[in-house]
Amino acid sequence: MLDQDFIYTLLLTGKLALITTVILILIGIPVAYWLSYSRFKLKFIAETLISMPMVLPPTVMGYYLLVAFSPENAFGDFLQKYCDVRLAFSFQGIVIASIIANLPFMIQPLQNGFSALNDDLRQASYTMGKSKIVTLFKVLIPNIKKSVITGIALTFAHCIGEFGIVIMVGGNIPKETRIASVAIYDQVQALNFEAANRYAFVLFILSFLILLLIYSINRKTNFTTFR
Repeated sequence: MLDQDFIYTLLLTGKLALITTVILILIGIPVAYWLSYSRFKLKFIAETLISMPMVLPPTVMGYYLLVAFSPENAFGDFLQKYCDVRLAFSFQGIVIASIIANLPFMIQPLQNGFSALNDDLRQASYTMGKSKIVTLFKVLIPNIKKSVITGIALTFAHCIGEFGIVIMVGGNIPKETRIASVAIYDQVQALNFEAANRYAFVLFILSFLILLLIYSINRKTNFTTFR
């Protein structure tokens, strides 16, 4: 029989991944659109910053976020004094950290999808009098469904497995910031390998199913195109 702590930890992990994914799809679509179609000469700097979480060690990013969120520093002190918000060692803090850490996993697939579209599609929509917003949601996004699903799946999968940035920003607080990846580390440290295996097995299965979904969609799309 599964204990309540195990179930609560998995639910908290799912909650973090779901919130992060929803926020990032809302952020990612306009950002990816801008990166794909903007002629701003310095946009490569934005692309570099967005891609940083893919190469920067999570503990490094987590450390700097923890410093920024700390009440000992200006940003954290401002939030605590004037907004009554504490981000360090809180669920809100790991949500923000997770959003930053997962930016490239959402934005890059969307950007690749937009960039792969023939620009005549967008120009034809404008010629028919459609606004940029209507063109984005009625013309472009329906044609990059595969990229949207890939971005959502990769973001969710990466989020449930995130460890370094979460433990740096949120610590290991039961029912607050203790997600499954942190629980695995905690159980191994306590030599409780049976409990660690339960968490690890669930994450393994979830990751496998998410990747299976991505490859299944890609295979189906490629097969349809070939036909």
